[in-house]
Amino acid sequence: MKSVIIDIADAAVSSQPDEALVTYSLGSCLGVTFYDPVLRIGAMAHCMLPLSSLDAHKATEKPFMFVDVGVPKLLEEILRHGCRKRDLITRVAGGAAALGNANLFRIGERNFAVFRKIMWKNSLLVQGEDVGGDITRTLKLDIATGRLTVRTAGVERDL
Repeated sequence: MKSVIIDIADAAVSSQPDEALVTYSLGSCLGVTFYDPVLRIGAMAHCMLPLSSLDAHKATEKPFMFVDVGVPKLLEEILRHGCRKRDLITRVAGGAAALGNANLFRIGERNFAVFRKIMWKNSLLVQGEDVGGDITRTLKLDIATGRLTVRTAGVERDL
């Protein structure tokens, strides 16, 4: 199986059954996935900050850096591939307090709050989540099956 690596502030959509979308080192960042089991199309983004108002220029250059513009853009892209909202399986991981110092800015928590608001506005239910805590996570979405695994501290489990 070919791994398509999703870097920080990036995203991908795939319909290739021999591919898996993978993102590493989700601390306070969010890994967001959409999967259409009917068309077998998957999408993944690695968003690091909650609000694009922090840097409008950067948000234009790298929209997936920000949850508030990256998640809607990812949704738009998978819908452009013929998927329907009602068929999508939505899952999310990350949002940890991984920076130490009592996570002064609570970025992980804020990332997840913005994500939930976007899901609500789009009438999408979240079928799986692994958020919070103080651990980093790796996500892997198998395009052929829709199986999403989360790896933390060397242990992998389905989400």
